[in-house]
Amino acid sequence: MKTTQTVQAVASLFQPFASDKLSTGNRIVMAPMTRSFSPEGVPGPDVAAYYRRRAANGTGLIITEGTTINHPAASGMTSIPTIHGEAALNGWAQVVKEVHEAGGKIIPQIWHFGTSRKPGESVPNPEVASIGPSGLDETGTKTGEAMTEADIAAVVQAFAEAAADAKRVGFDGVELHGAHGYLIDQFFWEVTNQRTDRYGGDLAARTQFAVEVIEAVRKAVGPDFPISLRISQFKLDAYTAKLATTPEELEQFLAPLVKAGVDIFHCSSRRFWEPEFEGSPLSFAGWVKKLTGKPVITVGSVGLNVDMTGAYSEDSKLETLAEKLDSNEIDLVAVGRALLADPEWAEKIRTGREGEAVPFSREVAATLY
Repeated sequence: MKTTQTVQAVASLFQPFASDKLSTGNRIVMAPMTRSFSPEGVPGPDVAAYYRRRAANGTGLIITEGTTINHPAASGMTSIPTIHGEAALNGWAQVVKEVHEAGGKIIPQIWHFGTSRKPGESVPNPEVASIGPSGLDETGTKTGEAMTEADIAAVVQAFAEAAADAKRVGFDGVELHGAHGYLIDQFFWEVTNQRTDRYGGDLAARTQFAVEVIEAVRKAVGPDFPISLRISQFKLDAYTAKLATTPEELEQFLAPLVKAGVDIFHCSSRRFWEPEFEGSPLSFAGWVKKLTGKPVITVGSVGLNVDMTGAYSEDSKLETLAEKLDSNEIDLVAVGRALLADPEWAEKIRTGREGEAVPFSREVAATLY
């Protein structure tokens, strides 16, 4: 395909987006990706420069790597950034400043590992047991402690404090990590949530913990600050897992979350183009938008080729992505490894220089550029 045709085909990616609480210069979002370059949880000048480079090269919205709340069992690695404490918050303030100076917008992803945290030498507070709704991992094996109601209240409050701090240091919104088998998602999934109190039960009932987190965050940040919730059907170690097997179940799951105050759903799938349910071409993100009426971010192998090793190829399905934007199936597009590999990815796609994009590799992932 000729360059001019390619540029025209993906033009939808570079149209402005505006909702009642968030606007961006284009539809490209940097997906949250754990980088582990924040010693003792503090993001430094290299982290600020890393995010600034993406903002300066046409990424409309950055969602930071997951950043953990102020709870002793929240983090799974000492090099993962936190979003509490003076040093870390000062570091994030500098990140925000540099992204804003480069013309971008940025929100932090706020995170608690739950029972995905594996105590060891590289884990903060290794003497503290991991916690989850029932103390179970993704196989249903007991690997931690079941949360008491006091534990739940403390974690809910820590999420709220993290969101308030994010607003105070200048972030443009917040995202709650409710996907991929981490704590909030552990409450969603029947394998890891076998509680018989008000935090357990059917799929709608299992949203109660998330509802309390969202409501507390909304109270902490006020009515106009955007709240995104990242959700997924699959888990990192259970790719075929499903929270909802039908659109009706998905609607029951989403309704309490919308009522609690979610503004944007960040819908994670392994491949953004795949239909979610039989009998409909709609993707996971497409179904979430149809059922909630809320803006959605799609994510899943965007800008990668089919074997998930390169930053761009004729199989990267960017034209399919643009078609989904044109048809109003989705609103925003989160790009992960392609943007990790090349901070200029968005600008190269916009100007028809996709062949110049740096391919993703393990070697690239091991650096912070």
